[in-house]
Amino acid sequence: MVNIFKYPELRRRIIFTLFIIVAFRLLAHIPVPGVDNTALKSYLEGNTFLGLFDLFSGGGLQNFSIVTLGLNPYINASIVLQLFTMMVPSLEELQKEGEAGREKINMYTRMLTVPFALLQAYGMYFLLSKQGVINTLDMVQLMVLILTLTAGTMFLMWIGELVTEYGVGNGISLLIFVGIISRLPLSVAQFVSTLETQNFINIVIFAGLTLLIIAGVVLVNEGTRNIPVEYGRAGVRSQKVTSYLPIKINQAGVIPIIFAVSVVLLPTLIAGPLQATSNSMFQNIGRFLSINFAQTGIFYNLFYFILVFGFTYFYTSVQFNPEKIADDIKKRGGFIPGIRPGSNTTRYLKEIINRITLAGALFLGLVAILPFLLQSLGGLSNFSIGGTSLLIVVSVVLETIRQVESHMVTRNYRNFLD
Repeated sequence: MVNIFKYPELRRRIIFTLFIIVAFRLLAHIPVPGVDNTALKSYLEGNTFLGLFDLFSGGGLQNFSIVTLGLNPYINASIVLQLFTMMVPSLEELQKEGEAGREKINMYTRMLTVPFALLQAYGMYFLLSKQGVINTLDMVQLMVLILTLTAGTMFLMWIGELVTEYGVGNGISLLIFVGIISRLPLSVAQFVSTLETQNFINIVIFAGLTLLIIAGVVLVNEGTRNIPVEYGRAGVRSQKVTSYLPIKINQAGVIPIIFAVSVVLLPTLIAGPLQATSNSMFQNIGRFLSINFAQTGIFYNLFYFILVFGFTYFYTSVQFNPEKIADDIKKRGGFIPGIRPGSNTTRYLKEIINRITLAGALFLGLVAILPFLLQSLGGLSNFSIGGTSLLIVVSVVLETIRQVESHMVTRNYRNFLD
């Protein structure tokens, strides 16, 4: 921590990141006019879906601020583009073009974020107006509201990319992280208020589980399988150089959780408008979704687990390409001991990544539904460990530390060359 501020470039990056965080927190407290905040807060207390939505917007929804939508439209657009990349050949080719291709895909993601934000802004207005939280608006007022919320999302996306480029990195994940920990003081106060009603054994069990889960998240995020790769070196004497190809247990990082949260909330989001319609069939569907996909329900948690599990495999397949890695090893004159170069190496790497990802996906899925598992145990029903929030917070902290260390190593290397 002392060495961080010794480097002027790294110091500037940290100060810039802190400035963006302060700006984000200020935006979360600038309300959109025409909203009854008292009615909104009371409605959020009884709605688990919007409560979780408010968590990811850093309290923006509770204040109905200009950043109420948070980064959810951008995340949804990213999911759609990732899926299209697997299905559309032209997008798949773009992804293989390296940095230039990724820039184009990012541009398409930004463009797709706009219609997603417009739709979600109108959906938010429709949902809250039916509950009497927002007064019915005329066409001009409605357009102003929708455009304001959309502009808030686009602004967050822009400053997130600024943090990635000029700050400590991982701007989008860092803003989500800040939104989560901004609720930490309130959560701690609520937790402390329940301690008097709990016995000492339950408190000890809860504290032990919390530390165990944090340690598990760190181990899974940092755990790697090192595959030896040998390279032949030409010379008077044939020499053998051995290096290692590290494969992380959790290749996808925190992205599967963020993706899964955006999708798992859709049934609850749809349920409200469906119940407000006059059609009896839609009303029945809305009631079914609201009852069975509540956060405490088994369908919600099973759906959530499957999404986390599936997105972990999906994003790992996007990030880790066995064919490309095997081809790179072969071009450099290397081989994995006991495995022939080429297709055999590709098959070997696929088997390893599938086995390792299985362990990582199971762990992420179990931690994501941890509150449901704890509520199923006697004596711990009044406690709640936010598995999703915990995964995101720990993962982002680890990645940010890694980014800072990378900047420090780069700076030391430059000083050595100078």
